[in-house]
Amino acid sequence: MKARGMSSDLRPAMAFLMPNLIGFLVFTAGPILASIYLCFTSWDALQPPHWIGLGNFHRLLGFHSTPQGWRAGDPDFWRYLGNTFYMLLVLPLNIAGSLALALVLNQRLRFQAFYRLVYFLPSILYGVAIFFLWKYMFDPNYGLFNALLGRMGLPPSRWLEDARMAKPALIFMMLWLTIGGASMIIYLAALQTVPEELHEAARMDGANRLQQFWHVTWPALKPATFFIFTMGLIANLQWNFDVAYIMTDGGPYGATTTLVFYLYLKAYRFFEMGYASAIAWILFAITLALTLIVRSRSGETTL
Repeated sequence: MKARGMSSDLRPAMAFLMPNLIGFLVFTAGPILASIYLCFTSWDALQPPHWIGLGNFHRLLGFHSTPQGWRAGDPDFWRYLGNTFYMLLVLPLNIAGSLALALVLNQRLRFQAFYRLVYFLPSILYGVAIFFLWKYMFDPNYGLFNALLGRMGLPPSRWLEDARMAKPALIFMMLWLTIGGASMIIYLAALQTVPEELHEAARMDGANRLQQFWHVTWPALKPATFFIFTMGLIANLQWNFDVAYIMTDGGPYGATTTLVFYLYLKAYRFFEMGYASAIAWILFAITLALTLIVRSRSGETTL
């Protein structure tokens, strides 16, 4: 009777689970397993894959000697890896800005809900239309930013067309989009858990506002900061393909091409599917290694 009851319960449960399970196998597990195989092959998506072993990884990570010295097998990979790490600057800036906003909006302010909505709104608007709007504002001839520079008597900038300015410009845009988003909401929630009695006790002991923040508020915010930093690290290492694709197409001269965009170029413009799979797994290894380092440094036992 017990076995029959379990069987009758199992059938409807499997009926509910099967659509999601099939979707996972077809669209997640299947592509992952396929990419593991493809990263050891040379495949142009037209001819059958050709097994080359570690050839893709040797080309990606290897160096060879030349009369001029040691040269990378793929100099572009190392350059775009540098771009990827440069774009990670948005993470500490976002954390600092989100924390500052949360501290201000946690005060008893008039129209507090309105201010929270205003700062959260850009993160809701994140999308293609906003990218095109910012691209127009960065336009060297008609853009808002050059108009403001002109009013201040400063020379105009090429912004997205200048290799030196393109990455800072994109980081500035991403800060505007994300600084009042999920990170700020998480910090606001964490601030609600800090007992007011601790602040009162610190004030009675003569602590000023900075000392109260450092010794009372900040220790309570460390778990939230760890979560925000870890999730932001994972997200920013896969740095916003749609941003680079729409705003700069990876330019100028590869200045805003990150590993994710390089993966796209190799797979869908040059049809080097095996090589693109190898890039994906290198990016996964980098992401995993940095995440584990952050975890070990934080003293947290769980991610």
